[in-house]
Amino acid sequence: MSKLINKTEIPTVDVMSNYTEGKFRFITKTRLGMTCTDARDNERLMKYPETILNGYKKGALQTVQFQPHEDGHWLTVFSRVGKKVNLIDETIMKNIKIGTINQLFYNTNLYNSNQYKAVNSATWDSWAFQMNTPQEA
Repeated sequence: MSKLINKTEIPTVDVMSNYTEGKFRFITKTRLGMTCTDARDNERLMKYPETILNGYKKGALQTVQFQPHEDGHWLTVFSRVGKKVNLIDETIMKNIKIGTINQLFYNTNLYNSNQYKAVNSATWDSWAFQMNTPQEA
């Protein structure tokens, strides 16, 4: 995995890289208020961390918590209030692509053109927080 490049100044935590399995739960905003949902396919979420953020409609996902295997504590790996992402895990950040941000988080501080330039992004399939290799013509 490449080095994390973060020009957005969003605070990060490094929780998920220390574990190989665990549970996830999501706090989402609905028409009736806030709802808590436990994830069913935790293995896929650990293997493909970007899917943690792109499983809900734009604006719905507020918080993601992770509980390491055989541990009773829930740790926050993503937190958002309104248009501001307050916290994100480095593992999620390294695996997120421009397309996910442009579709679901374009009105938040994750969307940052200076960040995209810093990692040589060229398409929606480019990494947002790790260096992309230049495309040959």
